[in-house]
Amino acid sequence: MRHRVAVLVAIGCLGNRPIAPLEAQGPAASPLFRVHDPLVLRLETDLRALLRDRDADRIEYAGVLRYGANADTGSTEVQLRTRGIFRLKRCGFPPLRLDLPRRRLDGTPFAGQDKLKLVTHCQSARSYEWNLLREYAVYRVFNAVTDSSFQVRLARVTYIDTTRTDTIIRYGFLIESETELAQRLGAEIVESNSVHDFLIDARYMTLVAVFQYLVGNTDWSVWGRHNFSILRQAGAPPRLLAVPYDFDFSGAVGAPYATPPEQLPIRSVRERYYRGYCQPDSVLMPVLARFRGAKDSVYAAVRAVPDLPEGDLRDLLRYFDDFFSAIDNPGIVRREFVRGCRSLPR
Repeated sequence: MRHRVAVLVAIGCLGNRPIAPLEAQGPAASPLFRVHDPLVLRLETDLRALLRDRDADRIEYAGVLRYGANADTGSTEVQLRTRGIFRLKRCGFPPLRLDLPRRRLDGTPFAGQDKLKLVTHCQSARSYEWNLLREYAVYRVFNAVTDSSFQVRLARVTYIDTTRTDTIIRYGFLIESETELAQRLGAEIVESNSVHDFLIDARYMTLVAVFQYLVGNTDWSVWGRHNFSILRQAGAPPRLLAVPYDFDFSGAVGAPYATPPEQLPIRSVRERYYRGYCQPDSVLMPVLARFRGAKDSVYAAVRAVPDLPEGDLRDLLRYFDDFFSAIDNPGIVRREFVRGCRSLPR
């Protein structure tokens, strides 16, 4: 069952709370996200009508999902609809939502799943599929740094239009649902729009801000509820987490349509800009140490992405090399994360 809670948090309640550990305790990831070998999926529907449906009152289209995971194969009915905001308007092939018949999936890779986001390739050119693989790599990089992150599963998807002979084969990836993320972290989903960055657990929010700097992403706002899920973990006081998603505007992905926000003093998403709040060394330094300790896992996550062109792989690793060199340089750390941070409100 989906658990939600409305939260209006006064700064005085959380501003001086003790720093909690980065990781939360909860159930393990579902079978779908426990392994990372790519799924083989086949979606059959009225594809042309589905992809053209972009109005505010979008409807669901009946389809069939056929799947393969190692020796496990099968099929199930599925309801499909387009989703997203920017990509829904910009992409010839927008992201999709899969609404699965939950009670019929026991014993399959989709056991326990209900509604899943499917990130798609945006446009027909192969370069967009490579952008997708790079975005998948970014999710896996954050998984390598913290379990308090959205799990993802890569899939090779064949889209079949049942009303004509059109067939499209591209990579996509599934994202763990917000409900499943909350259950796994032992948390509740926060609906309130009155949550600011400085109310989020200080060490976790700093971890997120440094991660966004690592991947060159400035397309996020906790206060604006833009590309974040806000969760609350029980405790005295309660602990708030802001878990990021959607990284297509990051420098690491380098989507051709990506531009930084106009109010920032950078001209390209490839330029890194730290948007975290200022924190004492007792918060910042352990976070930077965590990234140093995760370096090998970060690089391994990138190298494990199948069919990522060699040029894209080298580019990603070089881009991350610059980050790890920066956090090993005290002068750059002071410039970027100490003098370049946002001041906490008084």
